[in-house]
This record gives sequence, C-alpha cells and structure tokens, in this order.
Amino acid sequence: MAQNRSSSSGPGPSQRRLRVGELIRRTLSEVLNRAEVHDPDLNRHSITVGEVSLSNDLKVATCYVMPLGGGDAQAAVAALARNKGELRHHIGKAMTLKYTPDLRFRIDETFDRLDETRRLFADERVQRDIAARDEEDDSAS
Repeated sequence: MAQNRSSSSGPGPSQRRLRVGELIRRTLSEVLNRAEVHDPDLNRHSITVGEVSLSNDLKVATCYVMPLGGGDAQAAVAALARNKGELRHHIGKAMTLKYTPDLRFRIDETFDRLDETRRLFADERVQRDIAARDEEDDSAS
C-alpha cells in the first residue's frame, strides 16, 4: 500500500516547507530592499521579513513582517497586501515551483514577545523564585 506523502512524520514542518519558506523569505527581502515594486507607499517603509511559513500543500505562504525603526506596522502590511500580486510575480520569477504560493502578510510579534519575556525575567519576584529553585537544586545534589 502506498504511503501518504502529504502527512508529516513529525510535529513540525517538513524540510521542503522550511527550505521553500526560507527561499521565499530571502527573495521577498531582496525585492523589498531593492524597491522593485512600483508603489511609493510601500517603498517608503523599510520592511524586514522575519519568517515565512507555508501550508502543507505549499500554496499559501504567510509572511511575518515588521517595519524597521518601529514604523506603522498596519500601514506596511496594508501596502504589502495591496501589492501582493507584483510581489508574487517577482517570487515566481526567482523560484522554480510548480505553483507560486499566495502571499499573506502578518505583523511579526516575535520581538514584542521577546521584550515581554525579558521584562518578566527582570522582575524581582521572578528573580527571587529562580534563586530559590537554584538553592533547592544545589541542596538536593
């Protein structure tokens, strides 16, 4: 009996999805960096592409983006969404996929979560709990 190749053997994305996502991320970053899209609203933003995740069938790419310097993220995402056809065209030219994925843009909140995590670890109550746990571990050894 043939195996179902579309299902992943592990909990995370397949190597192909990761590889294609990284290629799309690089290509999109280069296109945005060189201002190859003819939209002054989009070219006004300096946008970083943090991650691109793909659906199992590689037909939908979700691009996590953030304007550098803390600009208006909603306006940047709206400008990207408005120009997704042209961006998709540039990606299709640069890659050899059977289908160029549909692009969806989301605000990358990784940096905000990282800042919140740092803030939590800097809290004196958390530091006290960590120190107490370290003392327990040392006395148990």
